[in-house]
Amino acid sequence: MPPKKEPAKKAVSHVAHATHAAAPKKTERYVEGIGRRKTSIARVRITIGGGHFTVNGKELKEYFPMVRLHSVAHAPFEMLKLAEKFDVLAHVVGGGIKAQAEAVRLGLSRALAVKDPDLQKKLHGLGFLTRDPRMVERKKYGLKKARRAPQWAKR
Repeated sequence: MPPKKEPAKKAVSHVAHATHAAAPKKTERYVEGIGRRKTSIARVRITIGGGHFTVNGKELKEYFPMVRLHSVAHAPFEMLKLAEKFDVLAHVVGGGIKAQAEAVRLGLSRALAVKDPDLQKKLHGLGFLTRDPRMVERKKYGLKKARRAPQWAKR
């Protein structure tokens, strides 16, 4: 009979246990808000700072070069006059550039509402805390697009 093997031991991180026990007081580093629009998802983090706005590693005006998209993403700060109080770091994936700008706006608004609950009523009144639920309608079989039928031919 072959000798029995001992069950494999799971690796335990001693560092995690050591830091967990001696963790200093937790200071608030950032507040995060998630924004979605169509298929775009934006993770927006705000910290107290000097007004830097970064989207996917680029400045806001560089990532959203069109003025209307820049102003859509920056709208909560413009309406509440808070642009110089916070630094913003946004990570956006999916969708088109307009949907990304609107996702950043929703994420930024949600983060501001968590940071300062007094702003929640103002943001809701401006419509910045409402997620736009409209999505692209799926394509149906037998059709060219969601509703577009093939061209009809008599003969």
